[in-house]
Amino acid sequence: MWFRASLYGLLGIVTALLGVAAKPLIPPGLAGSIGAGSVGNILGILATSMLAVTTFSLATMVSAYGAASSTATPRAAKLLIEDTTAQGALATFIGAFLFSIVGLIALSAGIYGDSGRVLLLAATIGVIVLITVTLLRWIEQLSRFGRVAETINLVETATRRAMQHRARKPWLGGAPWRAPPEDAIAVESTQVGYIEYIDMAQLGQFSDEHDVDIHLEVLPGSFAVPGRPLARLSADLDDPATEAFRKAFVVGDSRTFENDPRYGLVVLTEIAVRALSPAVNDPGTAIDVIGTVVRLFAGWARGRASKEDEVEVSQSRVFVPALRESDMFEDVFPAIARDGAGMREIGIRLQKAFAALDDLGFVHFEDPIREQASAACQRALAAMDFEPDRAAVLAASRPRLVGDVLPARTRKPA
Repeated sequence: MWFRASLYGLLGIVTALLGVAAKPLIPPGLAGSIGAGSVGNILGILATSMLAVTTFSLATMVSAYGAASSTATPRAAKLLIEDTTAQGALATFIGAFLFSIVGLIALSAGIYGDSGRVLLLAATIGVIVLITVTLLRWIEQLSRFGRVAETINLVETATRRAMQHRARKPWLGGAPWRAPPEDAIAVESTQVGYIEYIDMAQLGQFSDEHDVDIHLEVLPGSFAVPGRPLARLSADLDDPATEAFRKAFVVGDSRTFENDPRYGLVVLTEIAVRALSPAVNDPGTAIDVIGTVVRLFAGWARGRASKEDEVEVSQSRVFVPALRESDMFEDVFPAIARDGAGMREIGIRLQKAFAALDDLGFVHFEDPIREQASAACQRALAAMDFEPDRAAVLAASRPRLVGDVLPARTRKPA
């Protein structure tokens, strides 16, 4: 944000300097004919209004962050903070204020003559046009900024981007996982936190320099603690080499969306769980999240199926475990099925979601779908006492997925 605002301030300084240099090139009578003498008043109005708009925008953004944290989940507020439209609008308003101040200072210092004011007026008109466009976009953004639906869309976009990247590189550019030899040397983390990024290029270079095979034990999103191996190496190394190896793992205080597709799924689940809480009681949002998750899993299945035969392996001596679809399903469906177990609409929507995923025909989904569909159906039937609700959930379920989960007390005697 500071970079864009600095550009506007730099524009004001450059305009002042060009105004001095351009004096001989501009006809003396032009300034009066186009009203360039009023540019000082325009800059004063611009500076005052931009300061007010910036203050209002900051207050609105802080309010939106708080609303997203309370109505969705605090983990999603980071995406609002990083929203490029909001940052661009705020940077434009602050930058326009700086431009106006620099122009007013240059006018007060007498840097511009009548001819130089023409150039300042042209630059000011250009800034006003840019402010107008930015303000219109910002008004549209404010109508949905911080809303639950907009927050879900932001999380979905970030999760889809991470899933697409992982589908292209299921092993992060390394080789498919294989078990390390029994005498492999474990390299443990010296920090406590989440793995945010793994530098595969650095690991590949390290394996070549030290002639070792590297078997990763963690992925981005894993929690690293001393005593838990980051990887196992085929040969023992001295302390300086081991410390250099650890530098390929970036450890932070929290998980990130960029390289961790499962984190996006967890955040979506948190939004659904909060919506299903008695204090909120908003099953519609949970249904929206279920649809979003189905959309993401469908994209994952298409991406994995289309890339399985053309996966690039750039680091052949770095063996990486792939994301397990069963873990991804576990991140989402158990919590939603648990908190929505007594709601007919949630039970039906979950079973329809499992049927939709089953129709994709993705082989890696088969076992997780059966497991989660059966568990969700059992939860729903156990929590519902009204027989028509139980029958509706069973009617929406696919027998091949849920199996024989009908409780004995509801079965008719032979």
